[in-house]
Amino acid sequence: MPRKNYVAIEGVIGAGKTTLATMLAKEWGAHLKLEVVEENPFLAQFYQDMRGYAFQTQLFFLLSRHRQQSELKQFDLFMERVVSDYLFAKDRIFANITLDDNELALYKRLADLLEREVPKPDIVVYLQASVESLMGRIRRRGREFERDMSSEYIETLNEAYNYFFFHYDAAPLLIVNTARINLVTREDDFEDLVQQIERHEHGTAYYSPGGRV
Repeated sequence: MPRKNYVAIEGVIGAGKTTLATMLAKEWGAHLKLEVVEENPFLAQFYQDMRGYAFQTQLFFLLSRHRQQSELKQFDLFMERVVSDYLFAKDRIFANITLDDNELALYKRLADLLEREVPKPDIVVYLQASVESLMGRIRRRGREFERDMSSEYIETLNEAYNYFFFHYDAAPLLIVNTARINLVTREDDFEDLVQQIERHEHGTAYYSPGGRV
């Protein structure tokens, strides 16, 4: 089976994207591309006033993600492995739920142009989790700008992610139910998931392991 040289990990805030991406990069000796969230100067205000700061926040993320993804061109993606903790196209998920119609129309014109310059992954791994699990992880990691994040916003985001990936077909997609796995404390869970990622080649596959909660 062909080796996956560019792997993108996705999921709602708190799903474990960065944890899995970091572990995969270490396992494979791959380059790790992490999204820089904290550098967005509008993010703290956005979580306090989403309507007032949505457009500025979204445009900053779009341009920042494009700059980061463009850096992948320095790698030979036929020879070198890269693991990213986000998919460029996911920016549209946030735009669709935070921007009004006029803002969204302008955003889409810019996003369509930028997306042409971004390489597509060999596989996308989407980590699914319940709102309760996501909120628990968000609280435990204690990021200052996430302190006022509501469960209603996470629920809306979770539904939007599920809808987006239900229709996603730009690359092979592995949807992982994370309810019964612990990649950090159970080595077998991680090794089994790595095998699932390496094995999956076409279309959408669902992985729902039955380990302990």
